[in-house]
This record gives sequence, C-alpha cells and structure tokens, in this order.
Amino acid sequence: MTHDLLIKNGRVIDPETGFDEVCDVAIKDGAIAAVGSDLGEAAKEIDATGLIVAPGFIDIHAHGQSVAADRMQAFDGVTTALELEVGTLPVAEWYDDQAGKGRPLNYGTAASWISARRAVMSNLEPTGKVNPVAQMGASNDTRWHTDTATAAQSAEITDITRTAMEEGAIGIGIPNGYVAGAGLKELTEICDLAAEFGRPTYTHIANASNIDPKSSVEAYVRLIGLAGATGAHMHICHLNSTSLMDVDRSAELIRKAQAQGLPVTTEAYPYGAGSTVVGAGFFAEENFTERTGSPYSAIELVKNQHRFESREELLQAGHENPSDLIIWHFLDIDSNSEHQRMLDVSVLFPGGSIASDAMPWVKPDGTLYEGHEWPLPDDVFSHPRSSGTFTKFLRDYVCDRKVVSWTEAMAKCSLYPAQVIESCAPQIAQKARLREGFDADIIIFDPETIADQATFTEMNKPAIGVKHLLVGGTPVIADGALDTAATPGQPIRCPQG
Repeated sequence: MTHDLLIKNGRVIDPETGFDEVCDVAIKDGAIAAVGSDLGEAAKEIDATGLIVAPGFIDIHAHGQSVAADRMQAFDGVTTALELEVGTLPVAEWYDDQAGKGRPLNYGTAASWISARRAVMSNLEPTGKVNPVAQMGASNDTRWHTDTATAAQSAEITDITRTAMEEGAIGIGIPNGYVAGAGLKELTEICDLAAEFGRPTYTHIANASNIDPKSSVEAYVRLIGLAGATGAHMHICHLNSTSLMDVDRSAELIRKAQAQGLPVTTEAYPYGAGSTVVGAGFFAEENFTERTGSPYSAIELVKNQHRFESREELLQAGHENPSDLIIWHFLDIDSNSEHQRMLDVSVLFPGGSIASDAMPWVKPDGTLYEGHEWPLPDDVFSHPRSSGTFTKFLRDYVCDRKVVSWTEAMAKCSLYPAQVIESCAPQIAQKARLREGFDADIIIFDPETIADQATFTEMNKPAIGVKHLLVGGTPVIADGALDTAATPGQPIRCPQG
C-alpha cells in the first residue's frame, strides 16, 4: 500500500489511550491509516525525529474567525477554531459566508442568544457576514442588554434561537455577563432549548465581581442551578478571567457540581489579562473598581494602547466607538506570585480545556482586519492570546515549570475540548485522537523550542516550535513555513433540521 504521507520517528502521543511511543504515522485520504512501524511506502515523508506528533488542538472559544486569525492560530497548533461563546446569527448565512473565504482551519459556530435579543429588543438585524464580536458593540441602543424581556419577547428570542439550532448550530452561546437585564425565566427557556437539542451552552457568567451581591460566586451558583433545573450542559468560558480573585471558591463549586453528576464543564487561558469591547455594560457600573479590584488604568484600548484614567473617560470611549477592543489587565502574574497561583487554579482545573478566547485582528482605526497579507501587517492588533495561547501553556506549564505531563497537556488542548461537543457534532468525534481511522488533523512540534512570542506590545508575533500542521492531511505549515495557498478547513456543524 502506498500512503499519501508517512511521518517517521516522531514521539507519537494519543491523549485518549495514553499511547506515548516513538514510531511512525501513515496518512491516506485525509485520515490516519496506521500507527506503528514498517508501515510501507508513501508519496511523501516527514522526518519527525526529536519532535512530538499529536492531535491538532481544538479551540472551542475563538472569536477571530478569519483567514488572518486562522493563520496565527495555526502556528499556535490549532487545527479547529470554533466561535461558541458569542455565536452567530443567522447560522446558515454564516456557514455560507465562511465557505467562500477559504479557511485554513476547520470552523464552526453556536447560535447567538444575544443576537436574537438584539433583533427582538433593539430591532437590530443580525448578519452572518460580520464578526459577531464587532456586532456586540455596533450600536448605542442598549435595550438588548439592559432590559428584561417580556414573556412575548422571550418567546420570540427562543424561536429565533431554535431556527439557528435547526440550521446546525453547535449549541447556544450565552454571554450573560453582557446582558444585565436577562432574567432567569428567559434563561431557563433558552437552556431548555439547548437540552431539547442535546447541545451545550457556552456561558460567560453573569457577574465578574469580588463582592456580594452579584459576585462571581453568585453567578456560578446561578449557572450550576440552570444545569440542574434544565438538564442543559453548561460550559463555563474563561474560568480565569470571570472569577477574578474568587477563583478558589468558584473552582470548588464547579468540582462539587461535577461530583453530583451535573453537566458542567470549563476552560481557561494562561493569561492574567482579558479582552472585550469597550462598550461592554459592566464597565459602566459606578462601583466597578471596588467590585473588581481593578483601577481604570488596568483597561487598555487595543488600537492605540491608551490606558484609561477615569470612569467618565471610559464611558465616553464606549459611546463614541462601542465596538473598539480593550484589554483588561486583571491579574499581575509577572510580579505577584499569589496572582500566578490563582491563574494556575483555573488553567490546571482537572479535565478543564485550554481555550484561547482569541479576539479578531483590528486596524489602527479600530475596524476589523480582513486581509490576507502574510506575515500580518505591523499595524494590526489583537490580544496576544490570539497568537500564543496553546504554545504559552505548553512552554509555561510543561516545559519550564513541569507541572503538567505531555500526555495531559495534549488532552487539555485537544481531547477535553472535543469531549465538550462531540456528542452533538459527529465530525469532532473523529478528531483529537491519534489512532487509525481518525482525521489527520495533526501537529508536529519541537518540545525544546515550542513557545509563544506575542506580547502586549508586539501582539502579532507568531508562536514558534510548530514544524508541521496538517488539517485533514493537508499541510498548512510545512518545515515551519505557512502555505498561504492552503485552505483545507471544513465546517464543523451539528445535524440540520
């Protein structure tokens, strides 16, 4: 038998079985044909001596959703990038639009609950042709996030979301933290819908605060209660950033919920800084600094690195350009060991996924960058997590600090994210494993050099150490170089109808 590709002499790791041996991997027709030795001939060979061969990483929280974003994430080891926390509407239109872009990585989306709210409560028509994060701050009409839905409005929001589920959405994005007016009656109806379809919700908890009432702990209890009351799988996004200083108690509550069999999962990224739009409603709270422990100077505009000095200045920026991206430096992990310890609690949560929360790339005027230049232009910006989340995790937690094994690290980057969604997205069940019959979404990297390079001043520096990246057996990165013509990305979608 002649294979398409033979990866020889690499350290092959399958995170599901714990297989970890130096051997060969044969690829045929986009799938793994065999793992072992003496596998026969191939049209092409890769010498992986000294390199790790593992399943490509699955990012279940990626807002970039563009060719530029895919290329940066490819160097971070990602083969599948999914927009699940915010989601999109209309879902069918979004998939059609992405299919015409020529995506290097696999892609997919959840249904956007907030877009349904925007349509019903603010008469803002959703579009699948504009990045959903940009739409979150595209208007100063605040009714969709400040007002509580009437029974009739809630029913209409649920109907719109149902249509998105019928169009193949991978669950429902519920960024509750951006919707101060959302009531539990509405949320139970949305969670009932998710449970009916057997698909997860992806939740930004309602509050990010260190003090009661409306603390992060209260928000976690509320979310866990929704899982118990409706049976919906509640996936908690970015445990690190929304827990703030209460991560120990928050993590304890999640562990207790899981021990009781409740369908609750979580994720984190290895940074002490988050990112969102400047128009996000929680910045407008008069006691924001007291509740979060962050001064306004901890909030930085991405487009010009300006640090705010007052609530008034921040509110003015939110009024003028509500969709401008900001970075919120909520932990000082470089100089505060207690802050690093708190970050570790979220990143090392047992069974928790690594997920980037990668933001779109923006130009100096704050508009989204949709170009195809490579390398990326020097004047486009994002959060460094858009460039180096997974490689930073590997460098910090495996290589340097040695607190995670390579097998567990591969599970946190591929297997655990896949397990969140594979029960409803059959294509994902074919990924995140390195065994015969599974998709050839594969990362081949140097464990000695793997590392992130992006910083908060140089955000668009690609990660290093990924020597080869295959998506469906097609090289996106070969010998450390990006193939700008490679567009093998395929849609990840739940069954329609």
